[in-house]
Amino acid sequence: MRAAGRRAPALLVLVSAALIAADTVTPLEPLRAFGSAVYGGLEDAASAGVRWVSGERRLEELERENARLRADLLAARGPTPSPARADGYRVVPAHVVGFGRDGTVTVDTGSDGGVDRDMTVFDGNGLVGRILRSGPGTATVQLATASGASIGARLEGSREVGLVTGVPERGLMRLSLLDPAAEVKPGDRVVTLGSRNMRPYVPDVPIGTVVALEPAPDALTRTALVRPFARFTALDLVTVVLGPLPDGAAVDASAGEGAAGAGDEDEDAGKSGSKKAKGA
Repeated sequence: MRAAGRRAPALLVLVSAALIAADTVTPLEPLRAFGSAVYGGLEDAASAGVRWVSGERRLEELERENARLRADLLAARGPTPSPARADGYRVVPAHVVGFGRDGTVTVDTGSDGGVDRDMTVFDGNGLVGRILRSGPGTATVQLATASGASIGARLEGSREVGLVTGVPERGLMRLSLLDPAAEVKPGDRVVTLGSRNMRPYVPDVPIGTVVALEPAPDALTRTALVRPFARFTALDLVTVVLGPLPDGAAVDASAGEGAAGAGDEDEDAGKSGSKKAKGA
């Protein structure tokens, strides 16, 4: 026991001397620097990953809130009542990720997010168009300026009803008013009329401003050119209206809400009214 007790201090002295000699002959600083570089880099990468994930989640939350506020403003505007006016809309945000040559764009939200054909799409400036078709993760939007676009509309001030069609070669739209004697002038704002079951268009979405009157080819209609509010060459974040919100709670589609009920595929009431007027 005494011999073992005497050997312990001697062993500690020898180990200390060996460590001092090793640090003198082969400095340990490069090893420390290497460890710091490796583990420090891993720590920085992990920290950056956490910050990136947190930032993405925060951005998604802000975009959902943005879409909800846009829908609230849309539901509150306009003097005429609608089935969704009191309770608002169910909406989902989407990003434009592709531009087509046929007057369409692709958004990064599809049927998995509740998006279905014939749903209204708008952004912070005004009407963008309607959902033409939808896949699981993406959807195709027909722009309001496309040659095949046909939108029931009205003058925001006088509430005169008409039909807006696309004039893609000029980046404009043409408003044909139902009443050939209706007063219209440059600067008048045009909004959507609204469709049955709110598909493909909900009411009172800003479309654009009248920029010029056209010579009337006949006495049955009055036409004017409209410059859209939306910037179709610079689209980014848009809002898709899924349907009415019956209980008044602000519910976002990403929280698990399904698509809106099956919509009517007929075009706007303004279109049929315009045809009747032409045939009179």
